Amino acid sequence: MANREELGIIRGARAGDADCQLALGKLYLFGGASLPRNAPTALHWLNRAARQQCDEAWRLIGSHIPFEVAQHAMPEVLGWYQRASDAGIAAAALVLAQLVRQDQAQQAPLACQQAEAARVARRPATRLAMPAAPCDGHRITPQQYAQLEQLWQHDHAAFVQLARALLHLTPEDADPQLQQCRELAACGGDRHAQLALGLWFARMDGDGKRQRHGIAAVNFKRAIRWLTLAGEQGLAEAWYALSRIYLKPEFSQRCVAEAQTYLERAAELGHGGAQLECGMYAWRNRRTEQHSDVRAAYWLQKAAAQGCQEAEAALARIAAAPKEERWMASLVTSLTRELLESQPLLAARLELAALFGLSRAEALLLDVKEADHGHCLVVDIRASYGRSKRRLVLLRTARERQALDRIVRLFESIDSGPGGLEGNYRQRLYRLKTWLPDDLLAA
Repeated sequence: MANREELGIIRGARAGDADCQLALGKLYLFGGASLPRNAPTALHWLNRAARQQCDEAWRLIGSHIPFEVAQHAMPEVLGWYQRASDAGIAAAALVLAQLVRQDQAQQAPLACQQAEAARVARRPATRLAMPAAPCDGHRITPQQYAQLEQLWQHDHAAFVQLARALLHLTPEDADPQLQQCRELAACGGDRHAQLALGLWFARMDGDGKRQRHGIAAVNFKRAIRWLTLAGEQGLAEAWYALSRIYLKPEFSQRCVAEAQTYLERAAELGHGGAQLECGMYAWRNRRTEQHSDVRAAYWLQKAAAQGCQEAEAALARIAAAPKEERWMASLVTSLTRELLESQPLLAARLELAALFGLSRAEALLLDVKEADHGHCLVVDIRASYGRSKRRLVLLRTARERQALDRIVRLFESIDSGPGGLEGNYRQRLYRLKTWLPDDLLAA
């Protein structure tokens, strides 16, 4: 698992910080303290950094990412290899030549695909859609449809824009021409049309519920094809719909593991329902997988941030608010300058207790470096204090995060084990009794 510094870089990269994306790309490219080398992941983060005008990112791509990895990120990375080649990087020039050769070899299949799409455009509309349902909404006029056909032949970008506008105006599955328009837009690369087409072939809505309207016979194979194309363009709803398909009993290739993979992809792209499901799935597996409760808290916090009340209720059970300890009431007042200067580690532990509601044993025995998991604090002292229980404390405010970062940095350079600088539990407790007032210790 990533250490504290790497977790900070990961959080910054996900938030869109170019420097963090570059740093994370380097970690995956050359290997970090706890992150393994992973060229595809390195390319992903370096590519995102390069998009934000980071010159070092495309230089690293040209110098270190091989053709075998780059070919799966076409055509976007082609520009970075072109820049690196122009800058005199020999490795980039070699990969660039291979990418260009592969791109030319793929032009023939692409031409066949466009011919197929044109053939779809010429097919009678009655063969493409279900029987028309009564509808009071807008329909595609013959003039609009003729304009769509003309644009499809000459300007795909303009075609996709017009088709998208008409899809928003026309109720779903109400017009036979609508289905033909959707197929054309999907062939043109519009991800929303691909999603709608995939759901139509699966005869379900975005939540996986069966729809009355749709294709006469469900075609999961074609549904998966279009939903995968939409998901690869960053549409979280497509990955979520795929996870629903792989859970359907009537699907011959039903696979729970495959469904979970797609569910996590949707959650990573910000789908609230997927984040809730990932959180509850991790929580149910907490007894068989280490740190599964930590992952559950992570996804549930993401879902709760989007206003999901069910996720908020689950978080209240997973990481219940700590009971108010009597000794914490006047704890902050005991953090005098004299204590901070002479016993900085003890003072830091008392500050942790005040911030996160730790008991006296938890405050003295907690391994601060191991407890920090970015979004929560894992309080587990069972190895040294058998009467305690493992629990999670969520970090909900920036103040808590900043304070914990400062305290973790303080403990990073020292050995907190029983034989280290702080001593064992009895020695720490004696030090605590020496500094705190008797009435506070009695509480």
